[in-house]
Amino acid sequence: MTEQQEASEDAVMTRIGQAVILLHAGDREEARNRLGEIWSEIGTEGDSLHRCTLAHYLADAQDDPAEELAWDLRALTAAHADGSDDGVGPPTAVRVFYPSLHLSLAADYVKLRRPEAARIHLARARAATGALADDGYGNGVRAAISRLERRLAAEPGDAPRPFPEQNQ
Repeated sequence: MTEQQEASEDAVMTRIGQAVILLHAGDREEARNRLGEIWSEIGTEGDSLHRCTLAHYLADAQDDPAEELAWDLRALTAAHADGSDDGVGPPTAVRVFYPSLHLSLAADYVKLRRPEAARIHLARARAATGALADDGYGNGVRAAISRLERRLAAEPGDAPRPFPEQNQ
């Protein structure tokens, strides 16, 4: 990769980060607008890590739970689209997103009153936590998974059924 390409990609992540600061400061509309502009620029064929990150934060900027779900599904699709750096699965940079991506999907399904779908994604989030470091981010994601597990345990419905990824 050339220095110019690396600088360009760093600029995309910097712009995403700036919009996320607005989002966390409470300016959802401006954050949504800026993230939407970046999405339009990189398109559906852009770098998968950028698309994954961008869609993940665009989901957080939505007011409508169905739109939030749609953006979280785009983020997961972008994560799956990334190639492998070890021949086994997605690169480590993407793998660490899986617990958070599935946690977000589980939360979306809870908002949409679809507890069975929420339980499936929550189980996938838990199964993917091995990719997380023992740091603030990893501990925060694991804690959020535990909180949502307790919340869903109190609701009626079957436990999630195993899926192929759990047996690997």
